[in-house]
Amino acid sequence: MSNEHFLPGLSVIADQYDVILCDIWGVVHNGKAAYTRACDALVRFRRMGGTVVLVTNAPRPFPPILKQLELLKVPAEAFDRMVTSGDVTLRFLAERGNAPLYHIGPERDLAFFEILTDQTGLNPPRVDLEHADYVICTGLFHDEYETPDHYAASFDVMLRRKLDFISANPDLIVHVGDKEMYCAGALAHRYEQMGGRVIQAGKPFGPIYERALAIATEVRGKPFDKKRVLAIGDALRTDIRGAADQGLDALFVTQGIHRAELHPSDTRELGPFAAAAYQKAITAAGLNPRAVMQELSW
Repeated sequence: MSNEHFLPGLSVIADQYDVILCDIWGVVHNGKAAYTRACDALVRFRRMGGTVVLVTNAPRPFPPILKQLELLKVPAEAFDRMVTSGDVTLRFLAERGNAPLYHIGPERDLAFFEILTDQTGLNPPRVDLEHADYVICTGLFHDEYETPDHYAASFDVMLRRKLDFISANPDLIVHVGDKEMYCAGALAHRYEQMGGRVIQAGKPFGPIYERALAIATEVRGKPFDKKRVLAIGDALRTDIRGAADQGLDALFVTQGIHRAELHPSDTRELGPFAAAAYQKAITAAGLNPRAVMQELSW
């Protein structure tokens, strides 16, 4: 990999962009604490006149995610607005009115339905699989220990009844500190492999980018050139693929979801960057990020 792609800091290319679409988990925080250098970089970009829209595959609409950022001490000055996969999913559900649904997800995601009612007035009944018109998945019921294998019986019923599966989070896994947990995307992937129909709201799919760019236009008060938009993320499959599909430049952060392969270490500490492993990964994915950093910094 050429040195020009491995940036010492965002400041090297910041003046080439008006808008940043920035992933949250793995770039701005790790689920336990904010990355102070990343937050500082975003604050500095905004002080230059740039616009920052946080774009996350979080399955919940943005209000509880904002509260989470406050708790993790992500400064409000680091971003202008936010759009979540949950926000886009709300629109998908609104299109189905009050049709009965089956919800797969932890109790903490039940706020999703309260927000749906507040925003749309809809209150679709949550029923069992045999009586549902479709499935909405915000995560695993018990993501601390469950895997997609725990849902084999549910998948069989869903396939027999030909139920649509709306995934509120296309991510396969997430790191909470040093712990790895499965996300809704892992169940969606399994169901799709089995022949089920899956509808995705978040990255790398188009709807969330359309919404993020519309928000950036609102914030700036005028249109802008997509060539001056930089997408920042830590996941090749979602962040970097999504940017490529939308024709956006991408900055890949290596210490996030791919850290085990790109920073191998025999200890719990982050190991040195493995350039060969990186080249193999992006070649296999058919991707070519504009720039790479171990962590987002100025």
